[in-house]
Amino acid sequence: MGIIRTYPLWISHSSIKDFLSCPRAYYLRQIYRDTSTGNKITTINPSLALGQVVHEALESLSKIKSEDRFKESLIPNYNDRWEKISGERGGFKSKEEELKFKERGQKMIQKVMDNPGPLLNKVIKLTSPDPKFDLPHYFLSVEENIILCGKIDWLEYIPENDSVHILDFKTGRHDEDDDSLQLPIYSLLVKNRQKRNIAKASYWYLEKDILPVKQALPDLDEAYDKVLDVGLQIKEVRSGGKYICPRNSCFACKPFEAIINKQAKYVGSNNYQDIYIVN
Repeated sequence: MGIIRTYPLWISHSSIKDFLSCPRAYYLRQIYRDTSTGNKITTINPSLALGQVVHEALESLSKIKSEDRFKESLIPNYNDRWEKISGERGGFKSKEEELKFKERGQKMIQKVMDNPGPLLNKVIKLTSPDPKFDLPHYFLSVEENIILCGKIDWLEYIPENDSVHILDFKTGRHDEDDDSLQLPIYSLLVKNRQKRNIAKASYWYLEKDILPVKQALPDLDEAYDKVLDVGLQIKEVRSGGKYICPRNSCFACKPFEAIINKQAKYVGSNNYQDIYIVN
């Protein structure tokens, strides 16, 4: 009789957000693979494309020495990255729509260049404990075999007290929900993947704010309990194999149902996902 291997359950802010929105959406986005390509499926739209390029451009600064980061304009970097999502690849329906979104992103980048704030300082990089995986992660619960993973936009080093500042870039027009688990998850990752204390956490709403907006730090014990609770819910649903939309087709799962029902337009692939436009 062969050995039965139980693989860990990996959870992240995005997968938890999907699950809490709709278990069916969680399945279609996080688990389902296209039978012909073997890839996962995802959607693209102008807002997602804008966010992707702005994040990539800003995160590229972390690879440059702090004293050199803003010696040159970041706009050419942004424009080069935009080419990857130009046209249908970014879900744009017209050149006019694309130009409107591109200019919005350029204004965000220019705002950061004019007011770099914490981006002028040394940045800390979270590392992965396993060379097979680039994504920072740790065992949230060894007993339950659950791993928490995630990528943090920016982790500023504060030398005065040898601490860190969690910073998340926001390109959308709506504030993060008060009950969001994003900061609790990021705080747990930072606490468990490096040795310094967390001094503060901020959201930088790039379209409306000149500098980051400080957020209340979550209690780490409460954060652990909340994240583990959702992880256990996901584990239970996965063990049963039933991923049911509580509303029998909702905003979260409907776009992915359109993809598997051949009602969406394929626009490209990356290393592991097939990308679609859903009207």
